[in-house]
Amino acid sequence: AAGAGAHPPVVMIVLDELPLVSLLGPDGRIDAERYPNFAALAGGSTWYRNATGVSGWTPYALPAMLTGRYPEREAAPHYSQYPDNLFTALGGLYRIKAEESITRLCPPSRCEQATTPEQGLGVLVRESGRLLGRIAAPVDSRIDPEDSYRERTAAEAGLDAAEPVPDDPKFRWDTLDDNQPARFTAFLAGLRPDTRPTLHFLHLLMPHSPWAYLPSGAHYAAPDDLPNDGAGWVDLARARHLAQLGYTDRLIGETLRTLRATGLYDQALVMVTADHGVSFRRDWQGRGMDAIDHAANEVAWVPMFVKEPGQRAGRVDDRNWEHVDLLPTIADETHMRVPWRMDGRSAKAAPRERADKRFYDRPGQPVTVTGGVPAPLPPIPVDPLVGTRVGDVPVGGTATVANRDAFDAVDPAGGGLPAMVWGTVPDGVPDGTRLAVTVNGTVGAVVPVVPPDAAGRRFAALLADDRLFAAGANRLDLYRVGDDGTLRRLTLS
Repeated sequence: AAGAGAHPPVVMIVLDELPLVSLLGPDGRIDAERYPNFAALAGGSTWYRNATGVSGWTPYALPAMLTGRYPEREAAPHYSQYPDNLFTALGGLYRIKAEESITRLCPPSRCEQATTPEQGLGVLVRESGRLLGRIAAPVDSRIDPEDSYRERTAAEAGLDAAEPVPDDPKFRWDTLDDNQPARFTAFLAGLRPDTRPTLHFLHLLMPHSPWAYLPSGAHYAAPDDLPNDGAGWVDLARARHLAQLGYTDRLIGETLRTLRATGLYDQALVMVTADHGVSFRRDWQGRGMDAIDHAANEVAWVPMFVKEPGQRAGRVDDRNWEHVDLLPTIADETHMRVPWRMDGRSAKAAPRERADKRFYDRPGQPVTVTGGVPAPLPPIPVDPLVGTRVGDVPVGGTATVANRDAFDAVDPAGGGLPAMVWGTVPDGVPDGTRLAVTVNGTVGAVVPVVPPDAAGRRFAALLADDRLFAAGANRLDLYRVGDDGTLRRLTLS
């Protein structure tokens, strides 16, 4: 039997669409004021500050992370297409509790996860049989490490083969609308000590768009077709991304608190990363090759934190980490042998000599990305009017707010707030005109008037401060800000 600590619990969270630069403060460290829980994680783990994903598309990026191999071909992120992966490498020895999102890399015979009714009975019967065997055995059970490399039984092979083999890399795209906080809650509930080594895996589509959460966790509604690029729009997209990242930070905090409360924190190998980033550079928003060519620092570089079992002090490692290094590092930390060739290099081995990066917009077609640890991005400017009170001012103009009715009966206790405001102003109002948006007399945002988008909207504002709102009816006002700072209240329709 394996000695104590030889195969530590593994807790792995893969976030989605999170550039490292979004977490950085002006000093290049994790911004502890905005993201205290990421900062706490960095303070007790090894931060691989020069870590990059290998693709800007999850169906290619995540299999590379979990197989240790660069993307070579277009294939659905399914265990039938990637039979050699983290889950199959650990699955014989480790209990696998996986919350996947748009991938299905863990086969049913290895993984304790939600399954279809047809598969569920087989999993239940097999696991119940194993449990009964342990309970009824006259001696303590023993786990054979070689079990992770054995051939599957015919029953297990049949269980895995019963699921249709997908062709489309987007075969689970319908799960994008799943309630991500609810999936996180299920993951959190499973973080309990176990007599058997356990892998707790979560791929969470946070802070990935659609952006719909404030840092407090309050949910807000917004049009699905708001532009993400162009004057005014790209800054709004980044502000919404950062607000949702604030909520993601709260989820990381809940994870750390749960791990400490259950005693798993000291025992476990804890890894938190993201599959790729995203650019908020004007005219190059997104994460395709155009964004890589102009803003690789935002698309390729991602957070990568590794807390080894028993680690207490944080440190920074600037080696050239690529996400194919993830599985080799896990194998070394868990003392497991991976029986296939990997392109990655364990963090316990000597750093790779080359400084450039491999990035795949398409499998089998690597491009070279250069650059080291990215510098922090300039913060989004905050207008000095934000947070000030507005008294009586003259009326001067009109505006239309599409969701004005949402302010008539606000219910903060229900978890939702009308934190997005959007609409239009008359054609005669010049582009670039500043609009101040107030709730109950306090300025919550100042945004520019822009050329109309496809739906005719000329402004949209995020009101990220929950303290602006009260239960019941709330007063919404818009003001046109003159070049000299004077305000004119707009009549709303």
